[in-house]
Amino acid sequence: MALKKYKPMTAGTRWRIGNAYAEITTNEPQKSLLEPMKNTGGRNAQGRRSMRYIGGGNKKHYRIIDFKRNKQNIEATVVSIEYDPNRTAFIALLEYADGERRYIIAPQGLQVGTKVSSGDNVAPEIGNALPMKNIPLGTMIHNIEMQPGQGGKLIRSAGTSAQLANKEEKYAVLKMPSGELRKVLINCFATVGIVSNSDHNLETAGKAGVNRWKGIRPRNRGVAMNPVDHPMGGGEGKASGGQPRSRNGQYSRGLKTRTKGKGSDKLIIQRRDGKKIAK
Repeated sequence: MALKKYKPMTAGTRWRIGNAYAEITTNEPQKSLLEPMKNTGGRNAQGRRSMRYIGGGNKKHYRIIDFKRNKQNIEATVVSIEYDPNRTAFIALLEYADGERRYIIAPQGLQVGTKVSSGDNVAPEIGNALPMKNIPLGTMIHNIEMQPGQGGKLIRSAGTSAQLANKEEKYAVLKMPSGELRKVLINCFATVGIVSNSDHNLETAGKAGVNRWKGIRPRNRGVAMNPVDHPMGGGEGKASGGQPRSRNGQYSRGLKTRTKGKGSDKLIIQRRDGKKIAK
């Protein structure tokens, strides 16, 4: 991926570092795979604001992504690599041998014209989807199912990947991007490769207007509010708000938010902080 550093022609472009979109091959999405998206403006079904700081933004369509990869043992050709406004990763348009077209999350290095497929016995090559029991140890994978047939739930954002660290009788052990070691059922499907657009985290907006294009409105600081509005509000002058916390009083540092005794604790071998989960 390539980044584009803008010349300081205006105040908004002085610090802006954007995406050059060198991998993108077309600006026209597949119309049959688009769905309308309605903007809520943060309002619920009664028309009352239930989420703050949401509103405006450019109109966009949802791209229907094939997370299940359930069209098995049929070869598909990559037609294009496209931008998706609803996710950080790029998407790839596949055309199957029978003429059907589907979108998938584009892995890094996938080229137009490449042949990909999914199934139990396909080769563990970039873009192919197969059960983890048939993937070699050490392979980088993404779009991982948590239950067989459910569709990919894990590792779908730009530049992420998990490493297949070990295989047991019933489970595959994955090293997650956070460093956590966890078990996932070994019959679950995963796609080989690292998710595209790996330099997404190096982009810089450059101006507040870029967030407005995304539908994000300005956010007020808690310390600038009154005590009735926020736990960190009030005080004379620029007084500190004390321990950083949310509007509901939940501490932002040091507080464990994971439910004790959660069912999936038994599947976590090592937490991301390096500590092992007590069984």
